[in-house]
Amino acid sequence: MANLTTITPIEYLKGVGPQKADVLKKELQIFTIGDLLQYYPFRYIDRTKFHKIKDLHADMVGAQVIGRLTHIQEVGERRGKRLVAQFKDDTGSMELVWFQGASWLKKSLKEGAAYIAYGKPTVFNGQLSITHPEMELFQAQEKKIGNQTMQPVYSSTEKLKKFSLESKGIQRLQQTALEAVYQQLQETLPLYIIAQHKLVSYQKAMLSIHFPQDVHELNAAIQRLKFEELFFIQLRLLHNKQLNTSKYKGHRFDKVGNKFNLFFNERLPFPLTNAQKRVIKEIRLDTNTGAQMNRLVQGDVGSGKTVVALMAMLLAIDNGYQACMMAPTEILAQQHFAGISELLGEDIARVKLLTGSTGAKERRIIHQELEEGTLDILIGTHALIEDKVKFKNIGFVVIDEQHRFGVEQRAKLWRKNVIPPHMLVMTATPIPRTLAMTMYGDLDISVIDELPAGRKPIKTVHFFENQRLRAFGFMRDEIAKGRQIYVVYPLIKESEKMDLLYLEAGLENLQREFPLPNYRISIVHGKMSVKEKDFEMQRFIKGETQIMVATTVIEVGVNVPNASVMIIENAERFGLSQLHQLRGRVGRGAEQSYCILMSSNKLSKEGRTRLETMVRTSDGFEIAEVDLQLRGPGDISGTQQSGVLDMKIANLASDQAILTTARNSVITLFKEDPQLALDKNSLLRQFLMQRTPGISWDKIS
Repeated sequence: MANLTTITPIEYLKGVGPQKADVLKKELQIFTIGDLLQYYPFRYIDRTKFHKIKDLHADMVGAQVIGRLTHIQEVGERRGKRLVAQFKDDTGSMELVWFQGASWLKKSLKEGAAYIAYGKPTVFNGQLSITHPEMELFQAQEKKIGNQTMQPVYSSTEKLKKFSLESKGIQRLQQTALEAVYQQLQETLPLYIIAQHKLVSYQKAMLSIHFPQDVHELNAAIQRLKFEELFFIQLRLLHNKQLNTSKYKGHRFDKVGNKFNLFFNERLPFPLTNAQKRVIKEIRLDTNTGAQMNRLVQGDVGSGKTVVALMAMLLAIDNGYQACMMAPTEILAQQHFAGISELLGEDIARVKLLTGSTGAKERRIIHQELEEGTLDILIGTHALIEDKVKFKNIGFVVIDEQHRFGVEQRAKLWRKNVIPPHMLVMTATPIPRTLAMTMYGDLDISVIDELPAGRKPIKTVHFFENQRLRAFGFMRDEIAKGRQIYVVYPLIKESEKMDLLYLEAGLENLQREFPLPNYRISIVHGKMSVKEKDFEMQRFIKGETQIMVATTVIEVGVNVPNASVMIIENAERFGLSQLHQLRGRVGRGAEQSYCILMSSNKLSKEGRTRLETMVRTSDGFEIAEVDLQLRGPGDISGTQQSGVLDMKIANLASDQAILTTARNSVITLFKEDPQLALDKNSLLRQFLMQRTPGISWDKIS
């Protein structure tokens, strides 16, 4: 929450000016003094500790030593000229080296005097040294020696450094900024919240995050600022959720009719799991409240989300409304259309498919039937949100793999009816709890955490490149049993920058190992036309080919029960969630399925962690948590496009406890004071009114 004193443009801060302001804006998006103060250090150097020379080693980030300068001399000529000094304590000696300002430094440094030297130790030709150390005269009688604080370190860039805005330069600006506005910094949280959670004041936190005196003071500042950041995110999300239920009326589905019952009693191909039953019950309760439903359904690959969505759409149809389902790709839309049409048969509901490939004649028929109300369910891609697509009475919308759609695309479906339809968004990418609370905190969340009975766990193994012949042998054995195999590559053509086994070379290799006429291979990648992809997919689905060579275009939407082996080339280059999605393409039939992760013989620490995680567990939520730890929230589930997660200090991978505390605090707050009408909540009311203009607050209850 901005203080009035911190919205001053950065160019007006002493020591900045137009040129530095320009580079700060371009490089760090720092436009105001407030932005600068929220540019926090990424680590701290502990200048409260001192080391002995004998204990120094090259792995240290930095070390502070008290010693005596001896034998200072200039060495070399012209560009190679440098100043070298011996530095001794009671345990040994080392060299201090300066390549810049040698002549000036030689005059200013006092030979024989005691100094505090600080810098990064290095070892060259067996000689311990520090290059360009920070030097400070040591006065033994002084109580305070050295910097004796936690010294902040700020991220910088090459462009910033040209303007003397390296870490030290940014530190100086922070000091100037705090001197200018410290006394005017106003509290941003209600005092009772601060007392309840034992937080330091905002003023104290801002000073201590940049210039902490010790670790305890730093931790208190970090705790305060992380809590505040997550608290205000949750305040906005839960306020939006409250707003949705009060502002947006929803269609009331107050009966369970013939179509739902006929499907449930006679057409379900397998019994529903308890998790599926629970989620359907949650949807039924939501759609009978008179408020618009906004629910996210998470479910691992193969958990039966589509059947849940279909039964929810039948509930809408039984209550006199139409329904639609939007998928991100044609392959996935076609898959849903084929599966749902087969489940419903001819008599329960009329279903059609609308994609970019739908012909003009068929389009006109679909448009007409939608407006007449004779079409019950429309399944499609982005084509559904075109202005020409008009429903007679749309009451229920399903969005699959929702993170692939932008906010505006989803909103267009809202506007297809005067009263917005109920929204059910689904994802097969399990979302870590912290991410779900932050990204989708304004939605109700359901989890299908149970797989249908009879599913055999997929066996996952990791093979290095030198085990490739073993993988080929396994492939032949599975094909001999009548099974089919996916082989997935990360690239289509060779990349000079990345040494990957690219698809075209891999295809040639496979054609040598699995030659005609005994073996046939399909190929699918993103550069092919829809018609070409569909032709190749159909060959594989019909069993005319035994091996499907593909890029990640098959990550979602391919369902071939006879395919029992998934081979992922260069698996170390894929994200964990993507590996999990790809593995989910097999294991859909009654036979034992396998996933083989092929990698180069050399693996990074992160690559090894990913592959070990895949081999160890098939739990999508555990995998998602590891993915969050490795990659951070910005790369997962398309969160970077939302702007919600533009966090300055909190970390969803490590701050789950603080997030939970902040969310619970906001929930309690809204229960007691939904309109934030109490004086003690005036700061929070002011914060939300600035961010939700045009909302009539007296309607919120």
